[in-house]
Amino acid sequence: MRTTAQVAARDRALRDHPAAGVANATGPSAALVAEIVTWLDEAKAEDIVTIDLKGKSTIGDFMLIASGRSDRHVGAIADQLQKKLKDYGAGKARVEGLETCDWVLIDTGDIIVHVFRPEVREFYKLEKMWAGDRPADETAH
Repeated sequence: MRTTAQVAARDRALRDHPAAGVANATGPSAALVAEIVTWLDEAKAEDIVTIDLKGKSTIGDFMLIASGRSDRHVGAIADQLQKKLKDYGAGKARVEGLETCDWVLIDTGDIIVHVFRPEVREFYKLEKMWAGDRPADETAH
């Protein structure tokens, strides 16, 4: 059973990123995204951003980006997320980056989760790259 604070944190994370469109999305991926946002919040991840990739890329439906305060925190967030995904039934997630924990990528197939140390996140700026709208196709004349 979720506490009111957990539900409020999940709703706030979804609402604070209206460009992601997750709050209006439906389907199994959107339900899992909501769970992952809650799990990231429980693990004390910071600056959680959710990006809807539909229509932008075929690599997945959603991308989540979060920060840990240190390499140990990034590793702990990733470990906890792996356990929660396994308990949820999405345990076949691929994980990369646990050796150094500067940037850990967890790929469930439809959802990609990036957990960064803050300075690494600032360097790569993934949310800037993926949050913008895809440019319209040019018409050849």
